[in-house]
Amino acid sequence: MNTLIDAAFSRARVVILSLVMILAVGAYAYVGIPKESSPEIPIPTLYVSTSLEGISPEDSERLLVEPLETELSAITGLKQITSNGAEGHASVQLEFEPGFDSDEALDKVREGVDRAKSDLPEDATDPVVTEINTALFPILTAILSGPVPERTLNSISEELKDAIEGLSGVLEVDVGGERTELLEVLIDPTVFETYNISFEELISQINRNNRLIAAGAIESGAGRLVLKVPGLIENVEDVMSLPIKVRGDTVVTFADVATIRRTFKDPTGFARIDGQPALALEIKKRSGANIIETVAAVRELIDEMRAEWPDSITVKYTQDESEQVQDMLSDLEANVIAAVILVMIVIVWALGVRSALLVGLAIPGAFLAGVTALWVMGYTMNLVVLFSLILVVGMLVDGAIVTTELADRRLQEGHSPRAAYAHAAKRMAWPIIASTATTLSVFFPLLFWTGTVGEFMKFLPITVILTLTASLFMALVFIPVVGGIIGKRPPQSAKDKATLYAAEQGDPRELTGFTGGYVKLLQFAILRPWMTLILAIAMLMGGFTAYAQFGNGITFFPEVEPDFAQVQVRARDNFSIYEQDALVRQVEQRLFTYDEIASVYARTGSSNRDSADLIGTIQVEFTEWDERRTAAMIGEEIRTEMAAIPGIDVQVQTASNGPSAGKPVNLRIKAHDAEVQQQVVNQIREKMSDIGGFTDVTDSRP
Repeated sequence: MNTLIDAAFSRARVVILSLVMILAVGAYAYVGIPKESSPEIPIPTLYVSTSLEGISPEDSERLLVEPLETELSAITGLKQITSNGAEGHASVQLEFEPGFDSDEALDKVREGVDRAKSDLPEDATDPVVTEINTALFPILTAILSGPVPERTLNSISEELKDAIEGLSGVLEVDVGGERTELLEVLIDPTVFETYNISFEELISQINRNNRLIAAGAIESGAGRLVLKVPGLIENVEDVMSLPIKVRGDTVVTFADVATIRRTFKDPTGFARIDGQPALALEIKKRSGANIIETVAAVRELIDEMRAEWPDSITVKYTQDESEQVQDMLSDLEANVIAAVILVMIVIVWALGVRSALLVGLAIPGAFLAGVTALWVMGYTMNLVVLFSLILVVGMLVDGAIVTTELADRRLQEGHSPRAAYAHAAKRMAWPIIASTATTLSVFFPLLFWTGTVGEFMKFLPITVILTLTASLFMALVFIPVVGGIIGKRPPQSAKDKATLYAAEQGDPRELTGFTGGYVKLLQFAILRPWMTLILAIAMLMGGFTAYAQFGNGITFFPEVEPDFAQVQVRARDNFSIYEQDALVRQVEQRLFTYDEIASVYARTGSSNRDSADLIGTIQVEFTEWDERRTAAMIGEEIRTEMAAIPGIDVQVQTASNGPSAGKPVNLRIKAHDAEVQQQVVNQIREKMSDIGGFTDVTDSRP
């Protein structure tokens, strides 16, 4: 280490230039590194789904679920397989062992699905394999609403979707609440009798004509001519002009026997924002894209396109994750600035202005060096990285303080700044290295944390190790070299001289003030080792006892007051979509009476077809956290009030930090006899009601 320090001092200009480059590149990396809320981690779960309209849940299990299970259950590395058969739909969820190879698992699942296709009914849709990833969750939801025709809102949303998906940082946009357009043909039976035409002829005529025909090309000595046979029906005029029957010179077309109009498929769901019909554009970003820049680009694009829309259409943004990231970045910057100022105040008071400047330089230097390393490694600036940077603020200056203090003492003895800082760096090199190594040894095992949580939390040890390693070089190389250039013997009072003389050459017990009191306390503890040991053990046990008595338990992630909550409306009955919407509207109307709720976004119909009893979800946005009650109190009041609505069960869920793990308690009841299984579930539900304290309990019974 001494060789490295001597080389640094002999090339001071190179070291200073390197420090400037580290600060400049670090600043550039801090601005350019992709920023997001949660880390993008591979979740060891794959989802396979297929559908066959009109079949019952029992037939779905027999015809769709069992063939898929047979082929997929043989995949190696599979931890658990969960299947679900519903009306017209089936799904299989595959959970793999932690540390799985996502690409290899995806290939195996696709191969298994291909083998199972031959056993599925011909009318079933092709199974879709979906890889669950945190990057696929929306970063922003733009809700379009207003008193305009449905077709107008649909047209605007489709145009907006195409424009947003053209942005470089956007992966895809899903439109919620949109209905598919179609052409409706109204036929007069008396006209059919006049022309002697049957329904079968009419339907077959449409099917035969609505096709893409590859006509090829004709080549001759005069050149090559590409042929095109128009066959696809693209608009109303194409249908109206279709010939149905020819009698001599007379051609009967659709326009002669039917009325054709544009309409929509029957609704499978409804969407509203604050009571107004709405369409929701859920925007997902690409992996590695900067969430702040992506959201800003989306907002700017929407603002540009709004100039062409009717004035009555409004746009409301919800679930904007960029705001959370910006708040965390602001907190980080505020913490860094506060740390630098506080450290400089303390060092100015203890060692002087020059030493404070040197020690204060270690914080941004180590921070920016660590951010540069993360940027080069391809990582993002996310919630865990920001937490880690804030965590190490107080650790970065320890080595710099020790080196600078020893150098100041050598300056007082008359040594030159260069010799004083070189001696301090060499003398304290191994103590600082050992101190840093002991801290890093605590975080190093976290690199081998397995599972989804391990993938989520690996950014913590990586960030801490990088920044503390950078602080080590700051304390032993960069700060000493800078000190050797700008260092100067600080003024010393007579009291300071006496204190230093007594500490090094005289009797420290003769000191007065705070230092003297500390020396006397230290002497008392040294002369009575057993008493000191017993006192230390008593304090340790007292700490454990106090935590057991007054502690608030253990949570994986600190609970932060949420800005959003989701109200789920559940019902067990064969309600039509209109009946479901009527029930959801009742809940929606009661939520409007809460002054602590800023906006209400309601969707009727379940986007998750595996949750058959979920008939609607309502996303509520709260007012500012310091101007309302807690989300837990509001949620409990919502549950109590909605319990008065018959036929439904209302659950309130708030967003949780960290990797989502579902509800905290999950019970699985296995039995060969379905009736026995039902009875056991009923008994468990009754027992839970007797115990009390449970909220939002659901089960997957038919």
